[in-house]
Amino acid sequence: MMHANQPAAGEASQSFLDHQAHAAKAAIAVRLRHVRQHHPEGPFSLAKLAELSGVSKRTLASAESAEGANLTIETLVKVAHSLGIQRCAYFLDEHVFQQINNELEALKGLHRQKFQGLTLRTSHPTPHHTAADQLSQLLSGIIDAAAQARDTLHGAPLTENEVKSRSSGA
Repeated sequence: MMHANQPAAGEASQSFLDHQAHAAKAAIAVRLRHVRQHHPEGPFSLAKLAELSGVSKRTLASAESAEGANLTIETLVKVAHSLGIQRCAYFLDEHVFQQINNELEALKGLHRQKFQGLTLRTSHPTPHHTAADQLSQLLSGIIDAAAQARDTLHGAPLTENEVKSRSSGA
């Protein structure tokens, strides 16, 4: 028997979904602001990002607001790609967010090292190992991510084509 002050299962489910949507909007707002301010080619103003992405400045400002905006997948993809980010999961997945930020930091370091190397050449030779070390770290991160993806997929069920190829002895 249900009491008058207990929410129905549907109301609880809707409340949970509303909370999840709000959390996703908040994550998008924080990540969009972060990448705008910390991108290796930035920082980007809202106007510059709007110009690069083809998304209106108003939409971007709304996405960065406290309440966030109901962005379309198309908008997220446009913004991500305009910043050189190929995975729009950057805006929703913490692991992808951290991984791409590490890659962007490594790129930023390489760019700084290149410019520093150009200015230092006139006075003394630049330490080439620093850029190589950063590149090595970036590649190691990519290899680690690929290994993690492989391990995750290793436990996944076989696709229909994999089942057929194994049964045919290929």
